[in-house]
Amino acid sequence: MSEEKKVMFHEMELDDRLLKAISQLGWPHPTLIQETAIPLLLEGKDVLMRARTGSGKTAAFTIPVIQKILNLKNTSTHQCIRALILSPSKELCGQITSVVGHLTLKCAREVRCIDISSNGDMQIQKSLLADKPDIVVSTPSRVLAHLKANNVRLKEDIAMLVVDEADLVFSFGYENEIKELLEHLPKIFQAVLASATLSDDVLSLKKIVLRNPVTLKLEEPELAPSSQLKHYHLFAEEDDKAAILYALLKLNLIRGKTIIFVRTVDRCYKLKLYLEQFKIGSCVLNSELPAAVRCMSVEQFNRGRYQIIVASDEKALEEPDGGMMLEETGKKKQKSKRRKDKESGVSRGIDFQHVSNVINFDFPLDVTAYVHRAGRTARGTSQGSVLSFVSIREKPLMNAVKEHLTKCFNGQKVLQKYSFALDEVEGFRYRSRDAWRAVTRVAVREARLSEIRRELLNCKRLQGYFEENPTDLAALKRDKALHTVRLQPQLAHVPEYLLPAALRTDGPEPEPTTDAPPAKKKKQQNYGSVKRHKYQVRIH
Repeated sequence: MSEEKKVMFHEMELDDRLLKAISQLGWPHPTLIQETAIPLLLEGKDVLMRARTGSGKTAAFTIPVIQKILNLKNTSTHQCIRALILSPSKELCGQITSVVGHLTLKCAREVRCIDISSNGDMQIQKSLLADKPDIVVSTPSRVLAHLKANNVRLKEDIAMLVVDEADLVFSFGYENEIKELLEHLPKIFQAVLASATLSDDVLSLKKIVLRNPVTLKLEEPELAPSSQLKHYHLFAEEDDKAAILYALLKLNLIRGKTIIFVRTVDRCYKLKLYLEQFKIGSCVLNSELPAAVRCMSVEQFNRGRYQIIVASDEKALEEPDGGMMLEETGKKKQKSKRRKDKESGVSRGIDFQHVSNVINFDFPLDVTAYVHRAGRTARGTSQGSVLSFVSIREKPLMNAVKEHLTKCFNGQKVLQKYSFALDEVEGFRYRSRDAWRAVTRVAVREARLSEIRRELLNCKRLQGYFEENPTDLAALKRDKALHTVRLQPQLAHVPEYLLPAALRTDGPEPEPTTDAPPAKKKKQQNYGSVKRHKYQVRIH
């Protein structure tokens, strides 16, 4: 019965050009949130939609926005900005603009969209806004800056306002900007809030933005079903976490694109330098670098240049362990004072494509962070897995997540123990321990300096300065080489004697005899736990 009632895209009275673009994107039918929200938005209702990460929320509001603009084009006599789409981070703005671009492929002349979220030249953006594109995508602070500078007016013609990832808007510090922004909009307009959760912040935003809204709280779990997304945990302390990760990657027990989450940017670089010693390539998503650089890292990962990306989520960057971190000595360590881009977020929203695995090298600080990290994989109908390393100090956090997942899946024990015979890879531990300790704080700092220097040399905005000041450019280029971690070529190769007995290829197996000791068979049985999980963690 449910299949007979399902509304398809061609039954939603959408423009043929829009239907052709949807077909070209390979979307056979709408997702649950799209099927529910699109008809309501086409009717002109204000909507608050809550749906889990990866459920298709972006298309659920961009399709009605484009359709409404196409309808208005039939009666309107002048060109104007019809829709404003707000998002808390620059990366998300870029992704929304990309989705709009794909959906307007067949009507690109009729519907134009620009993204002004980047901290580029205001004058260049002013000229783009002067052309009055149909859709403007931006962060709240950036569009407000243009409104205050009289670079754009939205008071007369704006027809739709969309706030994506609404539950992050206030937490990113945009409450005042949103309230001030509403003063620059007309009294009557259609509004949409899209969110992964219905937090108090979302309810507060609902009161000031929406009028008599329809609230869509779909009866679906926060995460993909257990048949699609597997959850594992493994108890390990710091040194063992590194050794296990090295073994899993080198023995190909984890395959496919992988996101490794840690708590701080420094630990991102520590892990990257650690993996480099074994010729395991990865890239870092650093919130302290410009948005263009971060987007390039995501793009390289999505294109397959890197199979591993190391990232830290925005809450950990903002307040690791509530603003203080306890060192092993029990002393309090002050939180980092490094300047970061507040319009950056990693564990939420960014469209990492075809991710097979999420590895929590550092366990997330709360249930919400776990849910959003896990939401990076098993998107749509794809399979995925989450493997979390848990230290003794992180066990209470894991218990909270375990309880939450069990409640979400009606008592089903979703978070399973990942059996790993660490004694079978003892040789890996010796290598790993030395490699992990070789990545000192000085090495991490120099790696970050190296990246900053590279970005300075590649920065287009500084090219004019370097042309006028060639001595500064020469000084930057001949700056002393940074010695981060000494690479040892032999570490890239895993010799036969380091392999677990079950994976060694010592030639053909001898014929079984009555007096032959069963030692080798016994070793295979001991390692069975690792080998068995090869087929649980890897994605088919």
